[in-house]
Amino acid sequence: MSRRNRAIKRDRRPDSLYGSPVVERLISTIMKRGKRSVAERIVYGAIEKVNENKETIDPLDTLNKALDNVKPRLEVKSRRVGGATYQVPIEVAPERQLALAMRWIVGLAAKRRGQMVESLAAEIREAAAGQGGAIKKRDDVHKMAQANRAFAHLRW
Repeated sequence: MSRRNRAIKRDRRPDSLYGSPVVERLISTIMKRGKRSVAERIVYGAIEKVNENKETIDPLDTLNKALDNVKPRLEVKSRRVGGATYQVPIEVAPERQLALAMRWIVGLAAKRRGQMVESLAAEIREAAAGQGGAIKKRDDVHKMAQANRAFAHLRW
């Protein structure tokens, strides 16, 4: 059990262009070494590229749909019981669902070749369509939780 106090959850400021806390969180996920302007350019460019052909759809709808498709509902956590370690399936909290979805999309976009703007836009587009690497990663996590559901009674 942790001896530290719980961290206080602070409200995030919405981003400057779309006024969305989700976009602000995506910018923070992409940002490296404090270079916020570079991260903003990447995210805003990717959102514009995703909705290049579609003028009627709100630019954030595709991003939100992609994140909803990638969010994991279950994951496994290691529990040590009597000298043995079990992978116990647990439900994922909403904040962690969003964090994992963003981390997976950004990580897989970074592994692609080419400019980060194009690869992030492609990853978001694929995730919104229900395919791509981030969806595969979510399915792998769900399969692992499903395979270890016999140890669900060890959850606490």
